Amino acid sequence: MPGLIALAIAMGIGRFAFTPLLPMMQEDAALTVAQGGWLASSNYVGYLVGAILALRMRFSASAVVRLALVLVVLTTAAMALTDSFTGWAVLRFVAGVASAWALVFVSSWGFSRPEIVFTGVGAGIMATGFICLVLMAEHVSSANGWLVLGAVSAIGTGIVWRTFSAPHAGPSASAPATFTWTPQAVRLVACYGCFGFGYIVPATFLPVMAKQALGDPAKFGWSWPIFGLAAAASTLFAGPLRKRYGDRNVWIGAHLVMAVGVALPLMSASLAFVLASALLVGGTFMVATMAGIQEARRVAGSGARTLIAGTTTAFATGQILGPVVVGTFHSIPISLATAVLLLVTSAYFLRRTA
Repeated sequence: MPGLIALAIAMGIGRFAFTPLLPMMQEDAALTVAQGGWLASSNYVGYLVGAILALRMRFSASAVVRLALVLVVLTTAAMALTDSFTGWAVLRFVAGVASAWALVFVSSWGFSRPEIVFTGVGAGIMATGFICLVLMAEHVSSANGWLVLGAVSAIGTGIVWRTFSAPHAGPSASAPATFTWTPQAVRLVACYGCFGFGYIVPATFLPVMAKQALGDPAKFGWSWPIFGLAAAASTLFAGPLRKRYGDRNVWIGAHLVMAVGVALPLMSASLAFVLASALLVGGTFMVATMAGIQEARRVAGSGARTLIAGTTTAFATGQILGPVVVGTFHSIPISLATAVLLLVTSAYFLRRTA
């Protein structure tokens, strides 16, 4: 449960709170889709920096997780205290650093039920989505929305604080073990980077696409809770599949199903297609995350933290590029089409290296 809550805060809020709040910020802060893309990229650049720093950090895992959670609380609440685009970009950057640290160090903690721990990401997304759905229905401002989510993250941090105050008993608590980069490890990192680009456009702009299809927040606001519910449930269902088929094959399957989900908004901008996309992408992105990280743990052995940090770095690089393409070309479809190609190609190379 502590790992689940930590990832719900760090990822569900620190990483993804911006997604359901973006339509609200468009309404009361006149934020454009292009500006939203750049703010999203700022968070993803922070995620990349955090993953790179995690490669060389010599602090205890418990200290890093606690620091990450505190940073998420502070940067989330602080979004309400400024209307400066530059200020928002800085805050989203720091939140990205914190969320990467949390993912890397919680993932390498060695919890016995990883499928339960990774449910936290989807649970956090779902909870954030429901909160924003209620806030939109009550016409609450986006600034107050950030404050509410900051308070929620503070409560969650208080709940798990004692657990992450204890020394980490795992093999990589203070410093990453020696790790030798092999061709297989490099291929895993590259495929995980393709996954980062593949999921990020719908994960960033689904509520915006739903809003364009149907302007009523009582209806389009459901896209993000559905995404989170699918993400949370999928990690539980993936447990038996991982045992039967192995992490590599589950990862491959997740890429292919996700490619279908990413392609759906290209076929139709209707609300039905957008919500189906939310189900398929939401239902596979945490499966791919979990299976990819567990495969990295298997390949790397005692050097798991280094390879997990490497895959997280590649993932962050891929997810930076998706919103940048949107912001540069002012086109969500171009990014979606590129994402489909990368997901299918990476699934092929994962199969080849199995």
